[in-house]
Amino acid sequence: MKILGIAGSLRKGSFNRMALAVAQRLAPVDVQFEVFDLANIPPYNEDVKAVGWPESVKRFREAIAAADAVLITTPEYNYSIPGVLKNAIDWASRPPEQPFDGKPIAIMGASPGRLGTARAQYHLRQVFVFLNSFVLNKPEVMIAAAHQLFDEGGNLKDETTRGFIADLVKSLVDWTRRLG
Repeated sequence: MKILGIAGSLRKGSFNRMALAVAQRLAPVDVQFEVFDLANIPPYNEDVKAVGWPESVKRFREAIAAADAVLITTPEYNYSIPGVLKNAIDWASRPPEQPFDGKPIAIMGASPGRLGTARAQYHLRQVFVFLNSFVLNKPEVMIAAAHQLFDEGGNLKDETTRGFIADLVKSLVDWTRRLG
């Protein structure tokens, strides 16, 4: 099985990138877990697409299509999804052959705030309803006070949170196999 991980933040010290790295390490040994960096995806522009897909977008679409499932970590910006993440989804979702169609997806997020990206995750779920993806409902992983849970090296210090992430990865694997 192949899982594609996507962090909705470009910041090197992003708690969401750190959480995604934890998920990658916790994946079962029979699961290939690849992470795609959104940094090179340009702002969506239909005029650019009319000329041809940018190479970074082609690679992103191919990575989604090749994956059996997708795990997205999202920060919350102004009660919603970060622009960089929405932009990448908008690029990838354009016809033909929209690669999110029928794809199992899990969502989690980390934030210094008390709600741990709850609002952003719900907005992201709405986007994937339209894209006909199979979003895993539970467990929900909303990592609050993330600045207290990770050390300077990006290591997760909290075993309870590690357990939540492990449960999410296991549930995504099980969900993907069930949808088969």
